[in-house]
Amino acid sequence: MAQDRPCYEESLALLKKYNQNPSLVKHGLAVAVTMRHFAELWGEDADTWEVVGLIHDLDYEQFPENHCYKSAEILGEAGWPQDLIRAVQSHGWGICTDIEPQTRLEKTLYAVDELTGLITAVALVRPSKSVRDVKLKSVKKKWKNAAFAAGVSREIIQQGAEMLEMGLDDLIQQTLTAMQGKAEALGLSGTESGSVGASP
Repeated sequence: MAQDRPCYEESLALLKKYNQNPSLVKHGLAVAVTMRHFAELWGEDADTWEVVGLIHDLDYEQFPENHCYKSAEILGEAGWPQDLIRAVQSHGWGICTDIEPQTRLEKTLYAVDELTGLITAVALVRPSKSVRDVKLKSVKKKWKNAAFAAGVSREIIQQGAEMLEMGLDDLIQQTLTAMQGKAEALGLSGTESGSVGASP
């Protein structure tokens, strides 16, 4: 890999090398498209934000007990820049790392990681299984139901919104818009793709 910035194709290949679970790959794709959306919204480096989103859970399937730290080791060996490695590690702040999100990139990753999971879950319980049919009010309704997607931390999402100085509704809507724009790639475009991402 070049010494500057990792490219999307290399990052996707690395993600798939360490993650055979299609759901984890889909999650990486969802965070990637959301990160790109926010970067474009704010005039940031969209390509860089996208690959950080894509690779953020690189070590989760094979090294869950060493999450974020094994990623740093793998990415370092692959020649990734230190600032991007730090960004990947920062999304585990307060959970498995003590690396607090500081840059806008890091704060955005922290905020949208769990949120993309919640939106995916909301889409998949709809009859159409399409994220395009999901509305802000639908996400907010499920948000209030602690039993729904119980593994999704509402506290982290709320804290991420506060870090970004965004209203929660705005954060959810922008993330929803990002995912709706890439519904096919995420396997969330409707009942015809409802089986995409299922384990074999």
